[in-house]
Amino acid sequence: MSYIKEISSIHNPLVRSTISLKEKSRERKKNGLFVIEGIKELQLAIKGQYTLKAILFFPELVPSDTILELIQNISPAPEVIAISKDIFQKLAHRDTTEGILAIAVSREHSLESLKFKNDNPLILVAEAPEKPGNIGALLRTADAADLDAVIIANPKSDLYNPNIIRSSVGCVFTTNIAMGSTPEIIQFLMGHNIAINCAALSASKPYTKVDFTQGSAIVVGTEATGLSEQWLNKATENIIIPMHGEIDSMNVSVSAAILIFEARRQRGF
Repeated sequence: MSYIKEISSIHNPLVRSTISLKEKSRERKKNGLFVIEGIKELQLAIKGQYTLKAILFFPELVPSDTILELIQNISPAPEVIAISKDIFQKLAHRDTTEGILAIAVSREHSLESLKFKNDNPLILVAEAPEKPGNIGALLRTADAADLDAVIIANPKSDLYNPNIIRSSVGCVFTTNIAMGSTPEIIQFLMGHNIAINCAALSASKPYTKVDFTQGSAIVVGTEATGLSEQWLNKATENIIIPMHGEIDSMNVSVSAAILIFEARRQRGF
C-alpha cells in the first residue's frame, strides 16, 4: 500500500510547480509533465498507460481508499499526497474536479511511432486547429467512432493544455494521436497507401458519394481558413457536405463528425 503524504502549505515547492504546469505550456514542455484533473480523466490516463508521478487529493471530497484502489495495479506507483482545501482551490482548474489531481509524464506523438490496429485504417487529420474546445471535441468524436488515429498537422496548441484534457473528457489519453507538419503527414499517408479525402468547398464531391471502405484519411481545416493548398493538391478526393441554408460551412468538429460517421456507416459500424 502506498504511503500517503500531506501538504498544507500553499508555498510548498510541489504546489508551486504544479501551478506552473497547469498554467504554462513552456513549463509542461520543459519538464515533460502535465496536470490531470478529475476521476474520469485519471481513469482514462491509467487505461492509456500514462506514467503518473504524483496524485494529489482533497480528503473531504475523495477518500484515501478510493485513491489507493485506483492506483493499486500501477507500477511504479505514484506518490499519493493529501492536500488542504486552500491548496486544492488553488490547483483546481474547475469546480467539478472531484477532489483529485495528478501529475503525469508527457508522451512524444511522432508519426514514426504511429501503429494501426486495422489493415484499412480510418484516420482523422486536422490541420492547424487552435481552439482547445474544438480539439477536445474532435478527440471525443474519434473515440466514439473508434478511429485508428488522429493526426494533427501544424499544431497550434499544446496537446496537454488543461482545456484540451477537459473538453476531450480524457479521450486525449486513449486516442492514438500523432503530430507533424503538413508535408510530413502527406508523405506518411501516401507511403501507407491511405486515401486523402479533403473537406473543401470547391471542386468537391458530396461526401456520401465517396468510398471510405479502403484505408482513408478524412482531412479537415479550420472554419476560418480551410485547408492549405498543399492538401488540396495531393487530395485523392475533395469532399463536401452540401449546405442547404445561407452559410457555407460548419464548426470543424461538427463537420468532422458527419464525415467520420458516414465512413463508419459504409464500413458497417
